[in-house]
Amino acid sequence: MARIPKSSITLCALLFTTLSFTPLANASEQARASAVQKSHLAKASERKKKTTSQKTSKKNSRNAETKTTNKTTNKKTTETKKSPATKKVTTSSKASQLSTRRNKSSQTKTAAVTWTEKCTPRKGHKPHCVKVKSTKTAALADVHKVRIQKAQKTAMSKLMNQIGKPYHWGGTSPNTGFDCSGLVYYAYKDLVKFRIPRTANEMYHLRDASPVNVAELESGDLVFFRTQGRGTADHVGVYVGNGKFIQSPRSGQDIQVTSLSEDYWQRHYVGARRVVTPKTIR
Repeated sequence: MARIPKSSITLCALLFTTLSFTPLANASEQARASAVQKSHLAKASERKKKTTSQKTSKKNSRNAETKTTNKTTNKKTTETKKSPATKKVTTSSKASQLSTRRNKSSQTKTAAVTWTEKCTPRKGHKPHCVKVKSTKTAALADVHKVRIQKAQKTAMSKLMNQIGKPYHWGGTSPNTGFDCSGLVYYAYKDLVKFRIPRTANEMYHLRDASPVNVAELESGDLVFFRTQGRGTADHVGVYVGNGKFIQSPRSGQDIQVTSLSEDYWQRHYVGARRVVTPKTIR
């Protein structure tokens, strides 16, 4: 038999060992690589979870902030919306108050333009008449109307009850009789706020009485005459309607109702004054 050298035997043994251990080494390396990859993957998944959780928390916080800001903006908008509404309500209430006041004022006074004839008496001739434009209060409040009508009726009843009583100079009582101004004083002393004077001339110049045209005479108005040339007016009567007035003429005559259209009274007529008004009535 041929001898195999030791060197060849050792080489074969080395080759066998290398061939037998290489797959095992490769397998262990692959296992290590897979384990490293798994750890890396686990770490990456954890990182992803952390980042997603952080993002969701940030989004939630942002959403909460936006909700709070939206609430505040909604409150502001509602307040701003409410404020003009309240202003509108207040302005509408003010407008309604002004309209009611205007309606009341329009009910109390409605001025209407009228044309009246103003006549000036002339001795020996017909009175000279001229058309005059005047504004007459066409309507008064119902309360004032009732009060004025009541005062006029009271004055008329007091005056009419004195018809037939004798003229008495300086008289102011039904027991003694009346002169012309005393009769007026007796009729109105308790109906008006101001003091009624005792002479016809003072009554004619009263500041509290308003002048009245002939065409606008109403029951209760005072009519004045200048019969003896003393002052502006020296005789007074009370208009009772239908072109007539009640008077206490002179000594020797009784209290009577006379027509204003008679020539004598037309010639001596001076003017008229209204004593009972909404401002003067008690």
